[in-house]
Amino acid sequence: MLSGRRLDLINPSALDVEIEDIAHGLARVARWNGQTTGDHAYSVAQHSLLVTDLAQAFAPDWDQTKLLAALLHDAPEYVIGDMISPFKTALGVDYRDFEGRLEAAIHVRFGIPVETPKHVERTIKRADRVSAYLEAIELAGFELDEAAKIFGRPRLTPAQSRAARRWIRPMPAGEAQAAYLKRFATLATA
Repeated sequence: MLSGRRLDLINPSALDVEIEDIAHGLARVARWNGQTTGDHAYSVAQHSLLVTDLAQAFAPDWDQTKLLAALLHDAPEYVIGDMISPFKTALGVDYRDFEGRLEAAIHVRFGIPVETPKHVERTIKRADRVSAYLEAIELAGFELDEAAKIFGRPRLTPAQSRAARRWIRPMPAGEAQAAYLKRFATLATA
């Protein structure tokens, strides 16, 4: 990693996980395999910020640990990249196991329970699906009905919709990285 850490991919240790490596990697991993509008790729870092904002809108009483879990929900992708869910399934259990071990190390490193409570998982997944819907129609060229068929049509209040759309614009990697680190610092110190 750029931090100088050596991450054992088979048996990752929380001691080798650094937020700077995660932010750097996620800001450079393109969502939608780079097939989005704009001069820059829409990054997993931006997606993670969007999911965090949506999760907070759906669960305004969440503490910082739960919001940190939302921010880090795709953190393993700093090492393994962004793969669509059907492809992950096609790769099989070994891939899921590998991703799970890396996620567990990340959670331990940042004080998040390794086993995410089911209600927290469901809210993050809901935010993830709404994010995918919004990204699909705003950035990836999907028609409204097509996106609704695949991701479901979200029901958002006008305030939730406005808050979500602030992250739906491709930005330079350095800007996405800085925004991710800033959000992490806010959540980690609260």
